[in-house]
Amino acid sequence: MVRAHVFVSGLVQGVFFRMQTKRVADGLNVTGWVRNLPDGRVEAV
Repeated sequence: MVRAHVFVSGLVQGVFFRMQTKRVADGLNVTGWVRNLPDGRVEAV
């Protein structure tokens, strides 16, 4: 099992970033979660 814990900054909120991340992950059979953070970043595991 490989695990990644990433924080993405920049223009990532309000542009469907989480939805697109889920689409790509589903296509690759990857599981995990993605959430918006109060400081404007997105966190993904």
